[in-house]
Amino acid sequence: MLPFPLRVTSLNLNGVRSAAGKGVDEWLREHARPDVLCVQELKALDADMTPALRTLGGLPGAAFQYAQKAGYSGVGLYWKHEPDEVRIGFGHDEFDAEGRYVEAIYKQPGGGRLSIVSAYFPSGSSSEERQDAKFRFLADFYEHLCALKSAGDVLLCGDINIAHKEIDLKNWKGNLKNSGFLPEERAWMTRLLEEAGYVDVFRQLDPAPDRYTWWSNRGQARAKNVGWRIDYHLATPAIAAQAKPRSAWIYTEQRFSDHAPLTIDYA
Repeated sequence: MLPFPLRVTSLNLNGVRSAAGKGVDEWLREHARPDVLCVQELKALDADMTPALRTLGGLPGAAFQYAQKAGYSGVGLYWKHEPDEVRIGFGHDEFDAEGRYVEAIYKQPGGGRLSIVSAYFPSGSSSEERQDAKFRFLADFYEHLCALKSAGDVLLCGDINIAHKEIDLKNWKGNLKNSGFLPEERAWMTRLLEEAGYVDVFRQLDPAPDRYTWWSNRGQARAKNVGWRIDYHLATPAIAAQAKPRSAWIYTEQRFSDHAPLTIDYA
């Protein structure tokens, strides 16, 4: 059983070794202090993972899915409380080979269960082929999320690589034809929230503009806060209802990668 209250942090590391060199472990231990940490873009293989990298934030347990391609993708999930079951991959050979999914399952009182997922959605910005792959992923992953929800409660954290609405990126007019803000991608998010019944927990807690989690390395995008909100906590309604008011925290004071950590407390 997973005890509450629960603090959950999600961060695209853009390389776990790089982020560690920039002080992410110290920040997690001293300031964030999460009970669960979901990370994306490890850009590492099992042989690269030192004991320190396997215990980020002082969390004693972890599971990883590595990409078959060295220096690419990969996800991890760290925990304070041992899950009842861990699943590596979501059963799709093409995308499991890219290292995009780790799930920790906790049995809850009364026979229920809670799945906490760290996921890294594909980007389609590099080519038409990758955008086509992203659409294949979205189609298959939607069905997976529906099945997951039918089995119990879900909290999915990760880099979704989609800005849902105009409020979720600074220069929305200039990105209407770009991957990450395409009509088809935004419609997928709308369908997930309105038909599948998931909740965008951050936006539930914070309706304000200019809340971003990723900035291009070009120009002065981060300094000028010309960013995108593409990192999410997506939860089933019962879990979303436990999110504490004013607890959503995008940490920008230090730079560990081109993304910022997103932390939310659940009562």
